[in-house]
Amino acid sequence: MPEMPEVETIRRTLEKRILGKTIEYIEILLPRLIKFPELSLYEKRLTGQKIVKMRREGKYLIMQMENNIMAVFHLRMTGRLCYVKKGYEEDKYKKIIFYLDNGDKVIYADMRTFGTLYAIREEEREKIKGLYELGCEPLSKDFTVSYLVSRLKKNSGKIKMFLLNQKNIAGLGNIYVDEALFLAGINPEKISSFVNENEAELLCASINKVISEGIRDGGTTFRDYVNGEGRKGTHQDNLFVYGRDKKPCKKCGTIIEKIKVGGRGTCFCPECQKLEK
Repeated sequence: MPEMPEVETIRRTLEKRILGKTIEYIEILLPRLIKFPELSLYEKRLTGQKIVKMRREGKYLIMQMENNIMAVFHLRMTGRLCYVKKGYEEDKYKKIIFYLDNGDKVIYADMRTFGTLYAIREEEREKIKGLYELGCEPLSKDFTVSYLVSRLKKNSGKIKMFLLNQKNIAGLGNIYVDEALFLAGINPEKISSFVNENEAELLCASINKVISEGIRDGGTTFRDYVNGEGRKGTHQDNLFVYGRDKKPCKKCGTIIEKIKVGGRGTCFCPECQKLEK
């Protein structure tokens, strides 16, 4: 699933292409992806509207229209949102096509079709529960050590699952959680409330670091992810633990292990991330 660095990269690459363009009409090839409002109103709210801003909140992409309607996209597992010039080849998994006034298109494609699309007013935000309940984002002024500590103290679950919960921190997923925990030297099975303030400070810095570097590298591509111009990311070349099970740790040489935490595949170094008894 695309995480904050991937979604932010899509936002940046799309923004320079679509701002000021008008959606002339929409072709909906898989109607069930439109979750709110009903199909006819979705089309009515967006057709003929100029795109004035491209935003991101957590893992949600938001295309802001001139009439204050927000076209919201959640890419889920295999969703892609790409700008396609007139006459160029279209994604074979295309599901929703936005035709622009310059003849080009913005195409939402999705192989496994788990993605969701909405067209909402600001006051309808609660219609998208995940968006409505988002916690602080990494790299934001509100994402501080004190914020993290206050949340950790109230949580009796494992730190890996705490970090994946979008209500706690918005935008993190499996890749960047594993990487941040490694850099902070914290075992993914450690109980959240047992994380002390020094560890929380390291974790906060590590989260910001892995997110910043992921954005710098244009995201991480293992299978499906491409940016808004159809290009793959390169951050997979700079990972420490994620996807590196059975390989030596880049810091100490110990073999990276892969376990399940809360049903999620989790890579870590048993030497750099020891679990205290």
